[in-house]
Amino acid sequence: MRIGILDILSAGAARRWDHKAYKYMVTRQYASIMPQAISVWCRNLGHDVFYATYFGDKDPKSLLPNDLDIVFISTYTQASALAYALAKLYSKEKTLTVIGGPHAKQFPDDCRRFFDVVVGDCDKTLIAEILKDKPCGEFISSGRTFTEIPSVEERMPEIRSSTFIRNKAFPFTLIPVLTSTGCPNSCDFCVDWDKPYTLLSLDQLEADMRYIFQHFPRLMIGIHDPNFAIKFEQVFNMLEKIPNRKRNLYTIETSLSVLRGSRLERLKSLGDFYIVPGIESWTAYSNKVGAGTKTPRQKLDNVIEQFNIIRHYVTGIQANFMFGLDVDVGDEPIELTKEFADRVPFVMPNFNIPVPFGNTPLYERYLREDRILRAMPFTFYYMPYLVYTLKNYSPMDFYEKLIDMVSYISSGSMLLKRLRNAHAPIPSGYNLVKTLSNKQMIGRLRTILNLLNNDKQFRAFHEHETDVLPEFYHYQYEHFLGPYSTLIARDKRKPLLISHKKPEVCSKTKAGDISNK
Repeated sequence: MRIGILDILSAGAARRWDHKAYKYMVTRQYASIMPQAISVWCRNLGHDVFYATYFGDKDPKSLLPNDLDIVFISTYTQASALAYALAKLYSKEKTLTVIGGPHAKQFPDDCRRFFDVVVGDCDKTLIAEILKDKPCGEFISSGRTFTEIPSVEERMPEIRSSTFIRNKAFPFTLIPVLTSTGCPNSCDFCVDWDKPYTLLSLDQLEADMRYIFQHFPRLMIGIHDPNFAIKFEQVFNMLEKIPNRKRNLYTIETSLSVLRGSRLERLKSLGDFYIVPGIESWTAYSNKVGAGTKTPRQKLDNVIEQFNIIRHYVTGIQANFMFGLDVDVGDEPIELTKEFADRVPFVMPNFNIPVPFGNTPLYERYLREDRILRAMPFTFYYMPYLVYTLKNYSPMDFYEKLIDMVSYISSGSMLLKRLRNAHAPIPSGYNLVKTLSNKQMIGRLRTILNLLNNDKQFRAFHEHETDVLPEFYHYQYEHFLGPYSTLIARDKRKPLLISHKKPEVCSKTKAGDISNK
């Protein structure tokens, strides 16, 4: 059979030259491992396979042949409208359409409106079954813990096609590696909240790292784990025994609670690590940083102390924050974050608005409390948009505070401090690009604030007084999709939100405790 695999990395086409450059150089580096694995599995089964990634550079339909028997499309929620439009085109060509990836797991019922098959948990056996049986109108999931992934060497055709430029590596090229799945924490906003932590084969990891060290000694290694090195000793004991290893740059998402004591020296000796820990909130999720039940002020001091220690062992740090949680009240979150930026200028803060993704406790709670803006298309399930009603702020107050906070950490003086404190060219470059991106984000935030202050219907929508989607969002939706917007009628843009009634907590470590007050 002729099989297409499309990994959607962008919600729409880039139009400005700077956006095009960013997507061409950076967005392509976010290529997912699972679509690459499916490509390898299908190829090994003897099928003609066509793999592509869409990062806003070309017409996505042109990336794959027209005469496919099956097309697998992987997407995240923000880009789901484009996936839906493509599914309609492929269906007209009698191609079996299969959707997987984060969006399919989070909103499978909505996906079934457009796709023949919706895939949850996936492995090699399930893909073989889909190719054999060609199911239609179904949600299918392996029901098995994912334990096996094709090696980096097996995935090299896909890696070259996605993260390389014209089949050649460049300084920002990432080689994607996976060492574990799931997470031991149970943060209520996280799509992995109920996925048990599973360490993948250490033998496979060793083979992958040996291959990278031998063939790509200067490239960056992107660790795709939700929470890297939870089993630190096992992972690093294996990595440290590899002879003649190179000092590659690694990017990892991890928890501050993992990076302590003698582990930091081992981290530094292995390579150059750019770490992305989640601070999330000064009043919640504190076990992730080892702060337990400390007050917000105590958590701030604790986190700053940890970063001042860690900074000497890593090449760069980005700290992730959320603003808009039910525990956020008044000016305290903003003022503490500003102080954080002043006291650790070598850390790049990154902000997000919480998103109630499906199959999470946060989604179930907001849905039960009727706080989700049901008419809001999935295209806006990301920063800077609010898709639910806030507990402690009006929409106008919220955006004013968010603008204040992002503006403060993106000022010229703050950028100069970060550049002076950067240890290497790549973190310096990232700090510059991130600051410029933040300034564009501030403009978008101000646009929304202006609409809230001057457009009664827009404000009424965000105060949950009407379910009529403002024209602003229809315009943005059509702008994102471009010519593909005509494939999704206005009445089809409203998502199907269904409760799956999962429990509010799970038996894992409660790093997701809602409040520490």
